[in-house]
Amino acid sequence: MTTRLEKDSLGEMPIPEKAYYGIQTTRATQNFAVSGHAIDELPVFIGAIAVIKKAAALANRDIGVLDDRLAGAICQAADEIIEGRFGDAFPIDIFQGGGSTSTNMNVNEVIANRANEILTGQKGYDTVHPNTHVNMGQSTNDVIPSAMSLSCHRYITDLLGSLTVLERSLSAKVEEFADAVKVARTCIQDAVPITLGQEFGGYLAFVRRQREKLAKARDTCVELPLGATAVGTGLGAFQGYHAAVFQHLAELTGLPVCQKQDLFDGLQNADSYLDVSGALKSLATGLGKMARDLRLMSSGPRSGFNEIGIPAVQPGSSIMPGKINPVMPELINQICYQVCGNDVAITMAAEGGELDLNVWEPVIIKCLSESFRLLTNGILRFVDYCVDGITANRAACRDHAENCLAISTVIAAVFGYDTGTVVAKEAYRTGRTVRDVAIALELLSPEDADALLNPLMLTDQAQSGAVLAMRKRQLVVVAKEVVLGDAGDGGFPAEG
Repeated sequence: MTTRLEKDSLGEMPIPEKAYYGIQTTRATQNFAVSGHAIDELPVFIGAIAVIKKAAALANRDIGVLDDRLAGAICQAADEIIEGRFGDAFPIDIFQGGGSTSTNMNVNEVIANRANEILTGQKGYDTVHPNTHVNMGQSTNDVIPSAMSLSCHRYITDLLGSLTVLERSLSAKVEEFADAVKVARTCIQDAVPITLGQEFGGYLAFVRRQREKLAKARDTCVELPLGATAVGTGLGAFQGYHAAVFQHLAELTGLPVCQKQDLFDGLQNADSYLDVSGALKSLATGLGKMARDLRLMSSGPRSGFNEIGIPAVQPGSSIMPGKINPVMPELINQICYQVCGNDVAITMAAEGGELDLNVWEPVIIKCLSESFRLLTNGILRFVDYCVDGITANRAACRDHAENCLAISTVIAAVFGYDTGTVVAKEAYRTGRTVRDVAIALELLSPEDADALLNPLMLTDQAQSGAVLAMRKRQLVVVAKEVVLGDAGDGGFPAEG
């Protein structure tokens, strides 16, 4: 294998001639080979670093501190990275010490080698140097958090697209299941009637709220600490650089990027990543709850709730023929667990920053990228292979609703809590419906029972409220008539 020699402050090392990375990347690859996952698995992040390098080169050219020819070569090399032409040039482990200096230098070396190749026909740093030219006016400490914020903006945009797909699917189910009456459950016990559409409406409202929350979080991702250089003082950046680099970065990204108001805060604190991760955790836990609900409602088919059917996408057992498992909801549950675990790691990394720099950014971007990827991809598969194909078992749902003892709530509202309790206990003891017991106890006529205890009517607040109020007023009038008719001297009720 043909090699070339590169030298740094620690000595010389042979580098494969075909490699566009250099000696600092090689050392980091050897030092941090622990996880089997390299930074080339984060192309959005690598691309964000490259676009910052391009903006910096253009800014330094504009203010007259970087030769136009060198700046052009740097920009071309950065563009090629953004296009994904150097997928194997970023081999450093995602987990690394040094506050991502190795990642920054990896990109610097690839750009420098490629820029030299463009200008001279061969790799090397004789014409374009990774530190002197590619890293001009920058530090790892301001480039990496800026690239992380730009990456989060892109990640959130992609995730919002997936949430829009889920929102459309849930909205269709709300309409489809609007009249599918069933029994609600609280504490996993029978409650009053509800429609399947109302349950799915709750899921829909959650998704819409999370989408709005993520959109707000995305707005903060355009505030960057770029220009802070090492600690926030801007030392190493030339006069005019700050304004020029943000102008070019805005043009290159199409985003309203701006410099953070306090650059020292931008390097010291990682709470902005906590906000993003918190939004992801909030979304994940709600999706996990939805997934568990679907598993319960589809349980059976003969010994469970059996209220809905979910698509059968694969056999469910290696031993039990015909068994189908809710594998797509279970996928979402596991994604939820991983996102919550990532949030814990991000929280610890944010808290662990010391003094003037948080150096735990490698684990932060690793966990954020994974959470975004899992949610963005998982939601689309959840919709395609599960939500879109959910069906209602209307007969089972209706049977549960009509046989529910909690319908005795209606009896309690009209005749009093104690009477409702008597009816519920008698229905439970005899196995009869609340309707049948109420008729047997002569509380309601069959016609009144049908009107008052219709489970679908009970899911509509306006209808149930009106019917209950009318019935209650009738009973009050009757009670007054009875009291007045039985009253003795002085208008007091007769004893007994």
